[in-house]
Amino acid sequence: MTKLDLTKADKAYYGAGKKPELVELPALPYLRITGSGSPDSAAFAAAIEAIYTVAYSIKALCKQAEQDFTVAKLEGLWWVEVDVPDPLTVPREQWQWTLLIRQPDYVTAAIAEQGLANALNKKSHVPIGSVVFDRFHEGTCAQMLHVGPFSTEPETLAVLHGFIEQQGLAIRGKHHEIYLSDFRKTAPDKLRTILRYPVSARG
Repeated sequence: MTKLDLTKADKAYYGAGKKPELVELPALPYLRITGSGSPDSAAFAAAIEAIYTVAYSIKALCKQAEQDFTVAKLEGLWWVEVDVPDPLTVPREQWQWTLLIRQPDYVTAAIAEQGLANALNKKSHVPIGSVVFDRFHEGTCAQMLHVGPFSTEPETLAVLHGFIEQQGLAIRGKHHEIYLSDFRKTAPDKLRTILRYPVSARG
């Protein structure tokens, strides 16, 4: 049985380089969980545990059906509810986020529902019930790879924002990060993170 690894199979999605580029993304299936507060908070850690528990429950069901896959990389959408020129000036406790884990195309709503039920039976101390399965469509996106700690992301984002402006485009969605490295286990200077924005023509 061949195991699907989306990271290797979808180079357009996971293969951002150190120079900005445009990609076109279709509607794709994901698990998601939404919350607010600092990424250092207990609530954020519990959300990560919850979404991974569901992801591995779905993987187990698919493996039984001989459609095994590697659980995809964790992703995050980030935004703030206040209108400020620089969102990074907003205290981390006021940040809003949605964590995502992409699913293979053959994962159906029925499989996800069974995976959620199985996960609820495994762990009751994390918010399994807040995990949702649905499709997310970003369409045209600008993206590039950031290497290093999250604290230096503004330098990469400045390059990405300049590229978006040069292309005559405007950001039309939330700041999107794909964590190619496990930030819980990787040294900050070794972190590899895709930074992505949905974009459209200005005006």
